[in-house]
This record gives sequence, structure tokens and C-alpha cells, in this order.
Amino acid sequence: MAEVEESANVSSSNHQATVPKKKKSKKRRRRRAGKVPHDAAAGKRTPLAFPKHAISKCLRIPQAILEQNAGKECTYREGAKFAGIGYTGDIGVEISSALKYGLLERVGTGTVRPTDLVRRITRPQKPNDRRDAIREGVLNAPVISDVYKHYRGENLPDDLTFLGNTARDTFNVPPDRVGDFVAVFIESLTDAELLESVGDKRRVIDITHTPSDSDSKIAVISTEDHLRKVAKGVTLDSSQTCFVMMPFAEPTGGYYTSLYEPAIRKAGLTPVRADTDIFGTGKIIDQIWAGINNARVLVAELTGRNPNVLYELGIAHALRKPVVLVSSNEGDVPFDVRHVRVIYYQMSDPFWGEKLIAKVAENIVSAIKNPQEAIMFEKPAA
Repeated sequence: MAEVEESANVSSSNHQATVPKKKKSKKRRRRRAGKVPHDAAAGKRTPLAFPKHAISKCLRIPQAILEQNAGKECTYREGAKFAGIGYTGDIGVEISSALKYGLLERVGTGTVRPTDLVRRITRPQKPNDRRDAIREGVLNAPVISDVYKHYRGENLPDDLTFLGNTARDTFNVPPDRVGDFVAVFIESLTDAELLESVGDKRRVIDITHTPSDSDSKIAVISTEDHLRKVAKGVTLDSSQTCFVMMPFAEPTGGYYTSLYEPAIRKAGLTPVRADTDIFGTGKIIDQIWAGINNARVLVAELTGRNPNVLYELGIAHALRKPVVLVSSNEGDVPFDVRHVRVIYYQMSDPFWGEKLIAKVAENIVSAIKNPQEAIMFEKPAA
């Protein structure tokens, strides 16, 4: 009996010895080497298009590689080690965020190195180096950059739910990640000094065409590219009109030919203003009504609180027409329309005219694409 048991044990031992070891998958080997983030390798979730971290929260690894590895390429795991932290899936996501901001660049399969942005942020040579480099990183970031361009020159909504709705409906942020996006967006714009307080509002600073000095490396936003992106899926026809409600007297009245006409034509529509285009025989109010009613979208220049402009705005309000609101100061915007997007321009900015033309053109197209953003009130329930 003992011999049988001994024979069985030997047989079992021999069987175990001959069973080949399972080979680790290529992805698993790469992941354990620190070349692929755990969560990406696992394939459990679709990677986010936008960075999951604010730009200031993903600087530590690029900075550590710069300082402890002379900025040379290394694996993800090595980068984490230089920063004095253990490598995990969360660290892999942090590195992914740094890549999206342009703080790191891929060199080979699973290897990265810090970019010039990291040097300018951590070792600035001039007063504005750090700020401008962080701004450039924000403009590199997918989705964050697009939402910044959408709101530049405007106040952020008081209720951040509306910001989240825009991120979801216009920029395709997954519904379950909207809260994460809003938090990262606000924090990154704060890091980049792209938000300013105006009373109790937070306004997004427009930095298009405004490097801090002639040597600044900050990227200039391509407003043409952004307009094409906004216009995607929108049918525009020059036979359709955009009615402009604005004072006729100088200096504001002169903005029609210098600013609003070019902006409207840039958007692909034909500009119309009462005094120059539809004034003639008959009642002027009838023609104004027809001009507003026939327009696909309208622009209202609210600077100076001109009574005629406010009257025409009331007509547009009643007709539930989408209106692009513009003003040089918040005090001239009636309180009951401040929930609608308003473009604010600053004439002290030497580039204010260029910025306003580009922004008005974009908002005209956006108002056609998403009229709920530019209509004064919801249609009453039947």
C-alpha cells in the first residue's frame, strides 16, 4: 500500500514538473515594465479624450525626469521612481494627462521625456515664462482647449451645470465624466491665469493674438480652424441674413462696417441693419419687424443701452430668435438677459477688433447650431 502511495506521489510530482508555465501576455509584460498604464492595458474603459488632471497636478513626474534624469527618455515606471512614487494604474493616467498637455512627449514604445514646456514652467528665464508655458499647455489639451475657445471673452455660467451641459452636448464629454471635466477645466484655467473676476462673475480671458512679448513662445490660437470646427454640420447660405441691432451714431455706429459686417460675412451670412439696408418708404417699424423676423440669427450691440436697440431686442425676444449679445461692459447688459451668452470686448486691448470679428463669427454659427444658447427664454409649455 505504501508503495502505491509513493508511486502516486512520484507520478503527481512528475506531472507537476512537466506542466509548462503560462507565458505572460505581451501587454502584461509591458505593463509590469512600466511601459503601458495598467488601466489602458486592461482595456476596461475607453481612454478619456481630455486630461483627467489639472495641469498643475501632473507636473511632478515630468519635473522629476528633467531634474533627476537630465531630461532623457525613460519608461513610465522609471519616471514614477524619479518622482519618488510607486507605479500604479493611477500614475499611468497622470502620465497620460501630462502627455495631453504636452508636458511629456513619447519617444518610443512606452518611453517618454519632458518637453520644453516643463523647462519653462520649472526654470523660467523671464517674468511671464511660467504663465505663458502653462497657458500653452492648456491650449494643447484636447477638449479643454475647445471649451476655452468657446467661452473666451465671455463670463462662465453662474450655474456650472450649464458649463457641463455644453461640454456634454457640444464637445461630446461622456455624461458620467462631465463633473470631472468641469473640475479639471476650471482648475486648469485658474492655473493658467485665464480667469478674471468681474464683480461676482468669472470671465474667460481671450489670449488670441496676444503674446506677452515679442519673444513669447505661446501658441497663437487659429481662429479660422476653430470656426471651421464650430461650423461642422451647419448649413450656411449667404442668401440668409443676420440682422444687426445697434446704435447708428458714432463711434459705436461705425462698428457696423468695420466689425460686424466682416464678422457676419465670415460666418457665411448676409448682414442687414435698418438704416443702411431696409430703410425706405413705409413704416420703419414694419421694416424692422420684417428684418428681425426674416433673419436666421441676430446680433445686438448693447454698449450704451440704446433704447432702440433694447426695443428691437424685445421684438427678437418675443419671436424667440437666437441673438448674439455683445457689449464693452457688463453694466450695459440688461439683467434679465445675462443668462444668455454675452461677448465682452475691451477697447484697451490693441487686438480687440480682430478678436471681436472672430468671436462674433463663431458665436453666430454656434447660435445657429445650438439655438438654446442664444434664445432668451424657453417656449412655454402648451
